[in-house]
Amino acid sequence: MLAPIAMVTLVAVAVLYPWGGDEQAHRSVGTPVDGVVTAATSGPCLAPGQVQVGAPAPDDKRCLTVEVTLSDGPAQGATITKSMPVEPTSPRFAVGDEVVLSYSGADPTDPASYQLQDFQRGVPLLLLAALFVGAVLVFGRWQGLASLIALGISFATIALFVLPAILAGRDPLLVAIAGAGLIMFVALYLTHGISARTSVAVLGTMVSLTLIGLLSALFSAMAKLTGLDSDTSTLIGSLDHTIDARGLLLAGVVIGALGVLDDVTVTQASAVWELRRADPSLDWRGLYTAALRIGRAHVGSAVNTLVLAYAGTALPLLLLSALADVGLSPILQSQDVAQEIVRTLAGSIGIVAAVPLTTLLAAFIAVRDDVSGSPRPERNRVSRRESPRND
Repeated sequence: MLAPIAMVTLVAVAVLYPWGGDEQAHRSVGTPVDGVVTAATSGPCLAPGQVQVGAPAPDDKRCLTVEVTLSDGPAQGATITKSMPVEPTSPRFAVGDEVVLSYSGADPTDPASYQLQDFQRGVPLLLLAALFVGAVLVFGRWQGLASLIALGISFATIALFVLPAILAGRDPLLVAIAGAGLIMFVALYLTHGISARTSVAVLGTMVSLTLIGLLSALFSAMAKLTGLDSDTSTLIGSLDHTIDARGLLLAGVVIGALGVLDDVTVTQASAVWELRRADPSLDWRGLYTAALRIGRAHVGSAVNTLVLAYAGTALPLLLLSALADVGLSPILQSQDVAQEIVRTLAGSIGIVAAVPLTTLLAAFIAVRDDVSGSPRPERNRVSRRESPRND
């Protein structure tokens, strides 16, 4: 059952990948250049050559003037001066801060060719990643190493296939489905091995992901969601061609739900096999009933996790909407909030459906699988006259 689907996934990836490379034409947003702040002063906003005469008015805008020594780029070692208004949303740069600038490609010695963007965050992120890798390896050992390799392949699939294909103008939903299928096959089989148990999890994930995609497409069309939030509008403005904003929204739903579905389906398949190992006398009905009790507890926490994850991401948006003081209904029906509702509820329905579906498939297949090393029920019985040590 899974072999033809795997072949279709590989063919879809090959067809959708932008092999030419020239189709990915888009407007440049600048080349990143690193630098270090060597001076930072706050004062009135003055044009180059202007001098402040007298005391500034209390309501005059303040600007932060910083001197940055470039650490790389075509003018490495040079020092430029940039001035920016002091706003509540602007970063607060100080002497010694390592920053990132955007270089437009013009005169490398002209400060106007650079825009001060953000802080450098490479070192703390690398430290956190090292702690994560260490924790996974200490607890997971060889399986943890396999999961890290699968994680790397997942990121590579998104970076080397999904993003270039969407930027090249391919349909975002088709690209997401092909990419999710590739991630699903590689990550699950690499992490958990090639077995009937893993195959059940793959099949349950695939069917549930299809359900999530269909529900998201149906209700996003019914709710007339355009997908044109601020980030998508900025993306479209940076491209030399149009992009399906609603398809991009659905693509995010599919890829975002894949990780949670993997967790649910693998857990349910593993529960069925472990129950089978503990009591080989159970038929498929007994396995299904026992594992479904585990699944009900799991699905409750999984759905709560998904809802809270999306709520945490959209927290600034919810706070901004609450400031409008127009009531709950208009806020929930707004474009940005409504698309998160569709994303969350469609993913939650897919998670709920994945539990009985995967459990039923696993129960049918587990009773036919030769579980090696299964203990016999009578060996687990301890007579009243025998101590646990003697048994």
